[in-house]
Amino acid sequence: MTQHPGIRAGSTPLAVRMRPRQLSEVAGQRHLLGPGSPIVSLAEDSTGARGNVSVILWGPPGTGKTTLAQAVAQSSGRRFVELSAVTAGVKDVRQVMEEALANRDLYGVSTVLFLDEIHRFTKAQQDALLPGVENGWVILIAATTENPSFSVIAPLLSRSLLLTLEPLSDDDLGVLVDRAVADERGLGGRVQLDPDARAAIIRLASGDARRALTALEASALAASTGGTTSTREDSDSDAEDDDGQDDDGQDDDGEDAEHSTLPVITPEIVSTAVDRALLRYDKQGDEHYDVISAFIKSIRGSDADAALHYLARMIEAGEDPRFIARRVIISAAEDIGLADPQALVMAVAAADAVQLIGMPEGRIPLAEAVVYLATAPKSNAAYVGIDAAIADVRRGEFGRVPKHLRDAHYPGAKRLGHGKGYLYAHDSEIGVVAQQYLPDPLKDRQYYRPTSHGNERDLSTRWEKLRRIIRGR
Repeated sequence: MTQHPGIRAGSTPLAVRMRPRQLSEVAGQRHLLGPGSPIVSLAEDSTGARGNVSVILWGPPGTGKTTLAQAVAQSSGRRFVELSAVTAGVKDVRQVMEEALANRDLYGVSTVLFLDEIHRFTKAQQDALLPGVENGWVILIAATTENPSFSVIAPLLSRSLLLTLEPLSDDDLGVLVDRAVADERGLGGRVQLDPDARAAIIRLASGDARRALTALEASALAASTGGTTSTREDSDSDAEDDDGQDDDGQDDDGEDAEHSTLPVITPEIVSTAVDRALLRYDKQGDEHYDVISAFIKSIRGSDADAALHYLARMIEAGEDPRFIARRVIISAAEDIGLADPQALVMAVAAADAVQLIGMPEGRIPLAEAVVYLATAPKSNAAYVGIDAAIADVRRGEFGRVPKHLRDAHYPGAKRLGHGKGYLYAHDSEIGVVAQQYLPDPLKDRQYYRPTSHGNERDLSTRWEKLRRIIRGR
């Protein structure tokens, strides 16, 4: 099989070879690249006359954080130094600061320090950055996939601009994929990309440029080592013989017929190279909290489809099924409550089932419980009621337990009046008696206010009758 140069050439990944060299080549992030924006100003200012503004780039992987940093350095002619918080320490940071100060004072060259994954730096390590940032020795461009409000120290945040990067749109990814297929830095037109395969790569990338280009490279390699081929169009083909060959079985230009075919990347090849879409989910990060929040709110909002979607995202991301089950139990108690008492039974049963059978089968009882909860009538009356009662207790509004309700079983209790006047409810024909149960300061307080949803509709009527009898009204 003929080797096609550019498909397997070199050890440098396609995503690195295709990294934009200037801001005009960057796909996506239009909201950060308008005229006069901080990134554009940094790239256009080679003298530092506009000031050295440090920035923190916050966004998912594959959205261009490293690309923007390198483009700023190359466009402005500044010295570019890259450190990774995974491997660098305070000593490395201080060395960069010293060199940056020397270059500025001796040669008038400013330094862009790109610090990847700054959230992995400890507080002490981030403190080491402060002198250089504050005094303008370096222009810090820090990248993080985690919320800087929680992962970057306040002094560094106050000295930097926080810029948020968004996942790339399908159109942006399409531009990158098409460029990589045609550009000599990439595949150099040595493969053909089926339109359906192109759509599959874009869909599977989930807004991540690096993943899109990695999937394209893997698919191109698979196509070149046994995939479908397509005949290259030739403007002179009409002038050739009908069979395109001369008497010795060669093309008119003397090359083998194999040279006129291109590997074709098909949807089947893409599905083999990339078996599933990228799922952005960090068990300790924003996605963890955002997805579980959307999951609970979808159940509360009675959207079973959305609830199943977020359940699937958590399962596919490897979330602890016990965590999911606990949240389902809480939702049953908090959002469905007594509007459907069976909801809590279903939720607990699903949690028990997950413990017994494990995953992946545990997804089935979890799904059953989620659909049941989403479609059940909703009431948070019990939840609101207990929170209101707790709020009163915390404010000191509780009072003494009425004497007739106090324990009268120990010696001397009756002498103290404990239990005197207590009415035994079972002695009544209807099983309810008029009697004060709340402490004196709260005797008229109402905590439980049932809704008219589901089972609570009947419960509301019964509770109102009970209250009238108990309160003697």
